[in-house]
Amino acid sequence: VNEIKFIIHYHLPLKSEEFTHRNGRTARMNANGTAYVLKWIREDLPNFIEALKLKELILDKADEPKQSQNRAMTTLFVSGGRKDKISKSDIAGMFFKQGGLVGDELGVIEIKHDCTFVSVASAKAEEVVEILNNRRLKKKKVRVRKV
Repeated sequence: VNEIKFIIHYHLPLKSEEFTHRNGRTARMNANGTAYVLKWIREDLPNFIEALKLKELILDKADEPKQSQNRAMTTLFVSGGRKDKISKSDIAGMFFKQGGLVGDELGVIEIKHDCTFVSVASAKAEEVVEILNNRRLKKKKVRVRKV
Protein backbone atom coordinates (compact mmCIF):
# COMPACT_ATOMS: atom_id res chain seq x y z
CA VAL A 1 0.00 0.00 0.00
CA ASN A 2 1.61 3.24 -1.12
CA GLU A 3 1.33 6.77 0.22
CA ILE A 4 -0.58 6.29 3.47
CA LYS A 5 -0.59 9.61 5.33
CA PHE A 6 -1.84 8.33 8.68
CA ILE A 7 -2.84 5.26 10.66
CA ILE A 8 -5.65 5.30 13.23
CA HIS A 9 -5.46 2.62 15.91
CA TYR A 10 -8.96 2.10 17.30
CA HIS A 11 -8.19 -1.46 18.41
CA LEU A 12 -4.71 -1.66 19.85
CA PRO A 13 -2.51 -4.60 18.87
CA LEU A 14 -1.32 -6.92 21.61
CA LYS A 15 2.32 -7.03 20.49
CA SER A 16 4.79 -4.23 19.90
CA GLU A 17 5.81 -5.80 16.57
CA GLU A 18 2.25 -5.47 15.25
CA PHE A 19 2.11 -1.85 16.40
CA THR A 20 5.42 -1.08 14.67
CA HIS A 21 4.32 -2.90 11.51
CA ARG A 22 1.06 -0.94 11.27
CA ASN A 23 2.80 2.39 11.85
CA GLY A 24 5.48 1.49 9.32
CA ARG A 25 2.87 1.64 6.57
CA THR A 26 3.08 5.45 6.78
CA ALA A 27 6.85 5.49 6.20
CA ARG A 28 7.22 3.57 2.96
CA MET A 29 9.75 4.83 0.42
CA ASN A 30 11.05 7.71 2.57
CA ALA A 31 7.54 9.03 3.17
CA ASN A 32 6.35 10.55 6.42
CA GLY A 33 3.10 9.91 8.22
CA THR A 34 1.37 10.04 11.56
CA ALA A 35 -0.03 7.30 13.78
CA TYR A 36 -3.04 8.09 15.98
CA VAL A 37 -4.22 6.04 18.96
CA LEU A 38 -7.86 6.41 19.99
CA LYS A 39 -8.59 5.43 23.56
CA TRP A 40 -11.04 6.09 26.35
CA ILE A 41 -9.87 8.54 29.00
CA ARG A 42 -9.60 5.77 31.63
CA GLU A 43 -8.15 3.15 29.28
CA ASP A 44 -4.56 2.09 29.97
CA LEU A 45 -2.10 1.84 27.11
CA PRO A 46 0.19 -1.19 26.74
CA ASN A 47 3.76 -0.69 27.98
CA PHE A 48 5.21 -0.65 24.47
CA ILE A 49 3.03 2.37 23.61
CA GLU A 50 3.54 4.22 26.90
CA ALA A 51 7.30 4.11 26.32
CA LEU A 52 6.90 6.24 23.19
CA LYS A 53 6.76 10.00 23.35
CA LEU A 54 3.14 10.74 22.52
CA LYS A 55 1.27 13.97 22.13
CA GLU A 56 -2.08 13.71 23.86
CA LEU A 57 -5.19 15.43 22.63
CA ILE A 58 -8.30 15.10 24.77
CA LEU A 59 -11.59 15.61 23.01
CA ASP A 60 -14.30 17.01 25.25
CA LYS A 61 -17.24 16.06 23.11
CA ALA A 62 -16.97 13.79 20.15
CA ASP A 63 -19.66 13.93 17.52
CA GLU A 64 -21.67 10.76 17.39
CA PRO A 65 -21.63 9.05 14.01
CA LYS A 66 -24.52 10.13 11.85
CA GLN A 67 -26.76 7.20 11.11
CA SER A 68 -29.95 6.93 9.18
CA GLN A 69 -32.85 7.55 11.49
CA ASN A 70 -35.20 4.66 12.13
CA ARG A 71 -32.83 2.17 10.51
CA ALA A 72 -33.35 -1.10 12.36
CA MET A 73 -30.60 -3.64 11.76
CA THR A 74 -30.61 -7.44 11.95
CA THR A 75 -27.58 -9.67 12.41
CA LEU A 76 -27.01 -12.48 9.92
CA PHE A 77 -24.73 -15.50 10.35
CA VAL A 78 -22.49 -16.61 7.47
CA SER A 79 -20.87 -20.06 7.75
CA GLY A 80 -17.43 -18.99 6.43
CA GLY A 81 -14.66 -17.14 8.24
CA ARG A 82 -10.93 -16.39 8.37
CA LYS A 83 -9.95 -20.06 8.08
CA ASP A 84 -11.68 -20.03 4.69
CA LYS A 85 -9.63 -16.94 3.70
CA ILE A 86 -12.77 -14.80 3.59
CA SER A 87 -12.25 -11.04 4.05
CA LYS A 88 -14.61 -8.17 4.84
CA SER A 89 -14.41 -7.05 1.22
CA ASP A 90 -15.45 -10.55 0.07
CA ILE A 91 -18.49 -10.39 2.36
CA ALA A 92 -19.34 -6.81 1.36
CA GLY A 93 -19.06 -7.72 -2.34
CA MET A 94 -21.35 -10.70 -1.87
CA PHE A 95 -23.99 -8.71 0.00
CA PHE A 96 -23.88 -5.72 -2.38
CA LYS A 97 -23.53 -7.53 -5.73
CA GLN A 98 -25.40 -10.78 -5.16
CA GLY A 99 -27.63 -9.73 -2.26
CA GLY A 100 -28.76 -6.46 -3.83
CA LEU A 101 -27.99 -4.24 -0.83
CA VAL A 102 -27.13 -0.58 -1.36
CA GLY A 103 -25.47 2.09 0.78
CA ASP A 104 -26.14 1.88 4.49
CA GLU A 105 -28.28 -1.26 4.22
CA LEU A 106 -25.06 -3.14 5.05
CA GLY A 107 -23.65 -2.47 8.51
CA VAL A 108 -20.89 -3.98 10.62
CA ILE A 109 -19.07 -7.09 9.36
CA GLU A 110 -17.33 -9.15 12.04
CA ILE A 111 -15.22 -12.06 10.81
CA LYS A 112 -14.43 -14.86 13.25
CA HIS A 113 -12.24 -17.92 12.73
CA ASP A 114 -14.95 -20.12 11.26
CA CYS A 115 -17.95 -17.81 10.75
CA THR A 116 -18.95 -14.22 10.07
CA PHE A 117 -21.63 -11.95 11.51
CA VAL A 118 -23.11 -9.28 9.27
CA SER A 119 -25.47 -6.45 10.17
CA VAL A 120 -28.08 -5.66 7.51
CA ALA A 121 -31.18 -3.50 7.35
CA SER A 122 -34.02 -5.43 8.98
CA ALA A 123 -36.35 -4.63 6.09
CA LYS A 124 -33.99 -6.50 3.72
CA ALA A 125 -32.85 -9.33 6.02
CA GLU A 126 -35.31 -12.03 4.94
CA GLU A 127 -34.78 -11.26 1.25
CA VAL A 128 -30.98 -11.32 1.60
CA VAL A 129 -31.05 -14.65 3.46
CA GLU A 130 -33.22 -16.13 0.72
CA ILE A 131 -30.89 -14.90 -2.04
CA LEU A 132 -27.52 -15.65 -0.43
CA ASN A 133 -28.11 -18.91 1.44
CA ASN A 134 -26.18 -21.79 -0.17
CA ARG A 135 -24.24 -19.45 -2.49
CA ARG A 136 -20.54 -19.89 -3.20
CA LEU A 137 -18.02 -17.50 -1.70
CA LYS A 138 -14.34 -18.16 -2.47
CA LYS A 139 -15.14 -21.67 -3.75
CA LYS A 140 -16.98 -22.54 -0.52
CA LYS A 141 -20.72 -22.96 -0.26
CA VAL A 142 -21.84 -20.78 2.66
CA ARG A 143 -25.00 -20.83 4.69
CA VAL A 144 -26.63 -17.51 5.58
CA ARG A 145 -29.30 -17.25 8.28
CA LYS A 146 -30.72 -14.80 10.80
CA VAL A 147 -29.26 -14.90 14.30
